[in-house]
Parts: sequence; structure tokens; C-alpha cells
Amino acid sequence: MPTRDRLLALIVVLCWGLNFPAIHLSLEQFPPFFLVALRFALLAIPTVLFVPRPQVPWRWLLGYGLGFGVLQFAFLYLAMDTGMPTGLASLVLQSSAPFTVLIAGVWLRERITGRQALGIGIAVAGLAGIALVRAGGGAQAGVLPVLLTLCGGLGWAFGNVCSRQARTTEPLRFMLWMSVVPPLPMLALSLLVDGPAAIGRSLTTLTTGTAVWALVGLAFTVLIATVVGSGIWTSLLARHPSSVVAPFSLLVPVVGFASSWLAFDERPAPAELVLGAVIIAGVLIASAPGRAARALRSRSQDPDSAPSHDPRVRDSRTQHPDSAPGVPTEPVAADDPPAAHEPEPGQPRDTRAPQPVGTTSAVASAAMPSPRPVSPSPSVVVADTAT
Repeated sequence: MPTRDRLLALIVVLCWGLNFPAIHLSLEQFPPFFLVALRFALLAIPTVLFVPRPQVPWRWLLGYGLGFGVLQFAFLYLAMDTGMPTGLASLVLQSSAPFTVLIAGVWLRERITGRQALGIGIAVAGLAGIALVRAGGGAQAGVLPVLLTLCGGLGWAFGNVCSRQARTTEPLRFMLWMSVVPPLPMLALSLLVDGPAAIGRSLTTLTTGTAVWALVGLAFTVLIATVVGSGIWTSLLARHPSSVVAPFSLLVPVVGFASSWLAFDERPAPAELVLGAVIIAGVLIASAPGRAARALRSRSQDPDSAPSHDPRVRDSRTQHPDSAPGVPTEPVAADDPPAAHEPEPGQPRDTRAPQPVGTTSAVASAAMPSPRPVSPSPSVVVADTAT
């Protein structure tokens, strides 16, 4: 992955990490499932009216909307509404990275290199270490919220793979049209679970201080986290394998913990900061290009370079046809014809035209017939490839 795309991935990490405090503020005003429906409805309405549909198969568009939009946020918002701390939610949701690599390996047959497996393993170990530290310090959220958040990570992974399969060249349109999928099913789920009374109460109390901050959080979620963050993320998945892009999401908890510390005084322990550095190291290992990728990129950037073992590439030094392979001879000037070969005393003079020195034949040609019988003698065959 080039440096430019790594920087774009880090921008996504920042947008998504700050999104967790924004969700926390919005959940103070709106029921969880209705908040998901509202979040995507604000995007879906102008998208249907003004944005042309991307040229991708419907199944991948619906799959991305179902995984990324419905499953991920339905489980995440429900988990946070039932007591999942903001920082810990940002941590557990990153289970989507190993889920994505696993689904892509089984479904898409994407090969996982040893370096990628090592980097993901280190990052997952850092995530598990942070979870253990928080559990040991009495900050655990309980079994049910953690399981709900893990289900959200699995839904995100399913959306990642569908986005990868779409291979869209219009990532912003693709992301915007994904928002058309969640509103109706999430509104129906909200009416069944949240209830009409809770929905009505959230809409009739928008003048309170809590509601103002909830609307600010909703605006950040819609414009920054979804439009900017998800749009960039979709473009990265269209250009790179899932196993290369997904590990960057493991950096989101670092921003999530820091922003929760500043906004809600959720102070991470020193061990959590150390393990956060472990996560960063794992992501860098998993996303760093291998030797083959670096060599290929170097050759593609230098059109004059070519591998020395390529038979189509000639040595720029002039070589005599009868000389040993790889042994250069001195170049001959164009206006200085080669001297005729002087025979030894008692031998007839060779009257054939002199052969130019410094050129090689690109094709094999038959020997010229001799005017008189000659005794067979060894011949030299020069293996040369025509280009």
C-alpha cells in the first residue's frame, strides 16, 4: 500500500475514533435503533434524489448496506445503550479486522502472507491485552454488551467483503447508495423494540441541552464518520486486498480511548497505552509491503530498469557472435571497417565478405554452401532470442 493510501487510512481512523463519543452523545437523546434509522435516512433521501446509482451489481450494494449499515450499527448502538463503555466499544468492534481477513480467505480465496498473519496476530494480542486490563480493573462492560459488539464487528466484516467484491470505481456514490438500505428495516425494528412512545419523546424534546449535543453528535456521525470516513474506506477496499486494508481499523480504539478520556474522563491505564503501541506496531507490520511488492513498485517507477535475468533485455555492451557468452568486446566504429583476416602461410586467402563485428543475429540462419567440399568441423551455435 503506497504512503498516500496509508495516510488516507489514518484519516479514516481519526474519523471513526471520534465517532464513538459522538454516538454516546446521540444515544443520550434517541433510542438506539431509531438513531441508526435516522442516521442513514439523512443520507438516503438526498442520495436517491440527486446522486446517480453506481454501476455495481445490486447484490454487493445490498450486502454492503446490510453488513456495514444494518448489522454493525444495530448491534453497536444496542450494546452502547445497554452499558458498553465508549472506549471499550471502540476496542471490541475492531474484531471486524480478523473477521474480515477470515471471511476473505474462505470466501474470496485471498492468500494471507506470513507477515500479514504476524501483524494481525500482534494487533489482536494488543486488543486482548487491553480488554484484560480493563476487566481486571473492574471496567468490564458485562457479557451481553461485549457479545453484541462482537456481532457488530462480524457485520462490519461482511460489509467489507461485499465492498471488496463490488470493486467500484465510484466509491463515494457506492457509499452513499449503501445508506439507502438501512433506514426502512431499522425503522421497523425501532417500532418493534424501542416503541412509538420512545421515538415520539425523542423528537418532542429537541430543545433541551442534551438534545443539542445529541444533534451535534448526529451531524458528526453523518457527515464526517459516514460520508468522509466510509467514503475513503470504500475507495481503499476497491484498490487493495481486504487483508491489507482491514488491519488499519485496529487503530480506531487508540483514538476512541483518547477521545473518551478527554470528553468523558475515561482514563486509560498506563498498560493500555503500552498495548496501544503494540496495536500500532502490528498494523504497520501487516500493512507494510513485502520484498516482492517493493521490487515490483521500483521497476514500475523506473521504466529503464529491467531484471538482469530477463532474456529479452540485451547487454548494452557490444558482443562478438563467436565470443563466449557474457564476455564483452570492444565496440567498432561505424566508419572503421574490420580488417580482413590474414591467412597463415600456405593457406588460401578467404575471399568471402567480412562479417561485421559487434552485431548479433536475432534469428538462426543456414550456413552458406561452400564451393568445394570441406571436411566437417565443429560449428559454434549462438543461442539468441529475437525480440
